[in-house]
Amino acid sequence: MRRIIVIGAGAAGLMAGTIAAREGAKVLLLEKMNMVGKKMGITGKGRCNITNTCSVDELIAHTPGNGRFLYSAYGQFNNTDLLALLTEWKLAVKEERGGRVFPVSDSALEVRDMFRRVFKNYGGTLHLNEAVTNILVEEDRIKAVVTDKETYYCDAVILATGGVSYPLTGSTGDGHKIAEALGLRVTELRPSLIPLEVEEPWVKELMGLSLRNVELSVYAKGKLQAKQFGEMMFTHFGVTGPIVLSLSHTVSKLLRKKARPITLSINLKPALTEEVLDKRVQRDFTTYSKKQLANGLKDILPQRLIGRVIAEADLQADKVINQISREERQRLVHTLRDLQLTVKGTRPVAEAIVTAGGISVKEFSPKTMESKKIKGLYAAGEVLDIDAFTGGYNLQAAFSTGYVAAMHAAHGNDAE
Repeated sequence: MRRIIVIGAGAAGLMAGTIAAREGAKVLLLEKMNMVGKKMGITGKGRCNITNTCSVDELIAHTPGNGRFLYSAYGQFNNTDLLALLTEWKLAVKEERGGRVFPVSDSALEVRDMFRRVFKNYGGTLHLNEAVTNILVEEDRIKAVVTDKETYYCDAVILATGGVSYPLTGSTGDGHKIAEALGLRVTELRPSLIPLEVEEPWVKELMGLSLRNVELSVYAKGKLQAKQFGEMMFTHFGVTGPIVLSLSHTVSKLLRKKARPITLSINLKPALTEEVLDKRVQRDFTTYSKKQLANGLKDILPQRLIGRVIAEADLQADKVINQISREERQRLVHTLRDLQLTVKGTRPVAEAIVTAGGISVKEFSPKTMESKKIKGLYAAGEVLDIDAFTGGYNLQAAFSTGYVAAMHAAHGNDAE
C-alpha cells in the first residue's frame, strides 16, 4: 500500500486525497486550518461554481494562465468526468447561464461536506490544525513530510496548498516557499480575478451601480489589449463584476510590464453601431424636445449615470434638448460608446479570487503532475502557475490536476 501525503485540503487537495484513497493508497491529508475547503466555501458567493459544461477547448481558452498545460489532465479527467463522479458521490447539481454548474442546494458547504464524507468512507485520514514546515528529499526522491507536530515518512507527496489570495482561508503561499526550498522555480505571484482601482474620483458617486450588457475594453498606450461583454459594477475605489474580473488578468500583466497609461472604455450600448445609436438618441430628443437634457436620457441610461455621461460629454445638464447642436449630440453618442476610466492599479493580491503565478508548470509533467526533478513529488491546483477566468474554470483545473496527481501517485506512472 503506497503511503501518500496530500498537503492542503482545498479543492485540489480534497480531490487528490479522495481519489488516492479510492485507489487503495494509505492517504494522510494535512490541513493547517481548522476545517477543509475554507476558500471553496466562499466561491461563487457561497454557492460554489463547481465547473463549466463547455468543451475542453473552451476550458483551455478560458484559462489564460498556462491553459495549454492542462490538455493532458483534461484528457484524463474533464468536466464531464467530474459531473459523473459527483453524481456517483450523491451531489445534485444544476446548470445555469453560461454553462456554469452549481450544487442544487446553492451551498458551497454541501460540496465541502461531500468531499470530507467520501474521503473518510474511502479510508483517508485527515489532520486539521497541522502545518507543514518542510519536505524531506533523499537522492532526488521524496522521503518524508515534516509538520509542526511530527515527521511522516511516505512514498509520494501531493502539494495542493493554493495561492496567496484570501489569506484568511489559509492561502498564504506556504507551498511556494516549500517549492523554492526544494529548488523549484516559482514565478511572480500577482492577483487575477481582482477588482480594479481607477483614478477618477467620480466613481464614488456611482458606488453600487451595476451595468448589464455592456462591453468593457482595456487599452494600453492607446492600443486595444482585450475586451469582454457582460456585467460590471462601480465601487468606491473603481470597478468590479464578472467582466472586470476576467479582464483583470490582462490588466495585471500590463501593470507588471509598466505599460501605462492603461485605460478602460465602457461601451454602454454595444449592440448598436454609432449610426444606429445616433438615430436612437435623435428619436428620444424628438420625444423630449422641450425637456432639459438631464431629463431626456431616462429611456437610454440608468438615472444615476445620466449626470456623469453628460459631464464626460462636456455638455450642460440643464440645456433644453431642442437647443442642442448636432455636434453636441454626437459628443453624447461618442461618450455613450466610450466612457473612459484610467486604471490606477488592482486591489491587493489578498483580495483576489485567484492567484496568477506560482510554481512553474515547466517543473512538472503535464501528463502525471509529477516533478521532473524530484521523484514522488506531485502538485495540483492553484499552487501551480495556472489561472483562469471566472465561471467554474479555476475549480475544474483544480479538480482535474488533483485527480491526475492522485492517480499517478497511487499507481506510479502506470495510471491510465
